[in-house]
Amino acid sequence: MAISNDILSSTLRVLAKEAVDQLFIQTPLLNEIKNKGGVETIDGGQKIQRPLILAEHSSITQLSSGYEPINLAVSDVLRTAEFHWCDFIAPVVITKKEELSNRGPRAVLSIAEARLKSVMGMLKREWEKQAIANKSTVLSEMLTLNGSTGSGTPGSTTGFLEPVAVGSQVNTVGGLSKSTFRDLENQYISSAGAFSTGAAPTGIADLTELYINCQVNSPSGVPNLILASANSYKGYKKLLFNNERFVNETTLDGGKLALAFHSAMMHVDPNLPCGKTDGGPPPVYNGATISMYALNTEHIKVVFDSDANFTMGDFETVSGYASRSANIMVRTQLLFDHLKSQGVLAHAEA
Repeated sequence: MAISNDILSSTLRVLAKEAVDQLFIQTPLLNEIKNKGGVETIDGGQKIQRPLILAEHSSITQLSSGYEPINLAVSDVLRTAEFHWCDFIAPVVITKKEELSNRGPRAVLSIAEARLKSVMGMLKREWEKQAIANKSTVLSEMLTLNGSTGSGTPGSTTGFLEPVAVGSQVNTVGGLSKSTFRDLENQYISSAGAFSTGAAPTGIADLTELYINCQVNSPSGVPNLILASANSYKGYKKLLFNNERFVNETTLDGGKLALAFHSAMMHVDPNLPCGKTDGGPPPVYNGATISMYALNTEHIKVVFDSDANFTMGDFETVSGYASRSANIMVRTQLLFDHLKSQGVLAHAEA
């Protein structure tokens, strides 16, 4: 007896929740943002708006005699950052021939489950690729942390975090220019290619300086997530080999290699390093190579539409084809509430 579209759809929706949780492991930014409460859901709308305080509202008047006039000059402190949705979709398809070749409801469900996990994994990896490095050739409307500007790809003049010194950053983020609003700049340190090698490796000192700069500029919290390239992660482990290491117990119990810097867990992201590139493969970076992101997840957010958070629709027969399919829909965006509490470590590959 053939399994109906309704039963197939309802069964896979249950399996979809399991697939999402399992596949999050392969996407450390999405995984950690979710674990730390940085995922928000919104009901519809054409764009997302975030109010930002980017000026002082009034001035202070010192009272020496008590008869001084109060300075009543004020300014509008609020600016609104705007972020447009990125919508994308992918189908899960089962052909009639596959159903006939795999008789029985359980066999059909096994095929559908495998297809579902494959599509979910693909969507999440593409999301992570764009969010971390601006490398997706499909999600052009999805914003990115990679703010490396200029010629060559990947690179973005709208990326949130620039591998450029404070005072010289020029990207436009959320529709607001960093050149105009300097409080939108992120922290930046370069290891100058000596992170863990040479006579005087700079890794620990560079991470400490970056961490402190992020912390003292944070309205709340501290950097709690570091995403690293494989080489910079190995370099950090090398520096810690004869020293004390801090490991989250839940991660340790899972048997995974895990490091931390102060309270920030460090994870390898396969999309790092990134920056401007010339030539390749392998990529040859002609500008600042982003090796690590130091993130305060209280102020970097991932937003999903409540009806399109990796949401699977109903299976339907495809007109003109001996198959049926269901679409997985995503409406999402990466956004920020505060950038001075975020940091970039560059040139830490050696």
